[in-house]
Amino acid sequence: MTKYQKVFLIDDDEIHNFLCENVIRGQQFSESVNSFLWAEEALDALNAIVENAPHSFPEIIFLDINMPGMDGWEFIEEYKKLPKELTQKCLLFVLSSAVDKNDITHARNLSEVNDFFSKPLTSDILNIIMEQYTMPNPDVTQN
Repeated sequence: MTKYQKVFLIDDDEIHNFLCENVIRGQQFSESVNSFLWAEEALDALNAIVENAPHSFPEIIFLDINMPGMDGWEFIEEYKKLPKELTQKCLLFVLSSAVDKNDITHARNLSEVNDFFSKPLTSDILNIIMEQYTMPNPDVTQN
């Protein structure tokens, strides 16, 4: 399986983050996984990356919607303000236990969101991402 370099998990449930990290590592999906219990912390980390090391911007973000403090919708509004040249290279997936059809529809209608998945994160979801969202590496020459 092709590996991503960096994945961000943003969810206020510490156990869920732990389980997601295990699935991601078990599938060798990413070289590094950073978990955040607060959307504000994740946003601060992204802003620091923009300022200091834009080459290390995550390639994938898994975002919960219902969180205390800044929720997923507010995070997306702030995420829109980050440099487009970085966010366009990042796949943003809502990973939530929300069952409200309006939330699912809203998430899928946002241009910043690639898709909505229901918790828990599974190897099947990672396989869907690999099959449907992985772009060919432009640095690799086809024969």
